[in-house]
Amino acid sequence: RECISVHIGQAGVQMGNSCWELYCLEHGIQPDGRITSGNTTLADSSFGTFFSETGAGKYVPRAVFIDLEPTVVDEIRNGQYRQLYHPEQLISGKEDAANNYARGHYTIGKEIVDSVLDRMRKM
Repeated sequence: RECISVHIGQAGVQMGNSCWELYCLEHGIQPDGRITSGNTTLADSSFGTFFSETGAGKYVPRAVFIDLEPTVVDEIRNGQYRQLYHPEQLISGKEDAANNYARGHYTIGKEIVDSVLDRMRKM
């Protein structure tokens, strides 16, 4: 079984990033997605539930980060764990909805909903 985490909005993205940093520490995964040498947690069956292995031997979180405003997602793209995530997992719009539900739902949010759904299908 797999567990996919979806982190939406500024608070969701920031909390999700902190959680995945903690998960990496708990499972012995370095910020670039590689396993710490001598780590035996791979025998744990729950490991594959939260991480997927790439062809290059890196481990990538099963997570998607979504925000209409790009600043918070850009912090992950430029942060210490930037190599941990696949670029398609970090989805951001061009401008914020300014706490206006109708603006986020009917106009700005419509621009990224297709890319979010496509990424969710691929996971």
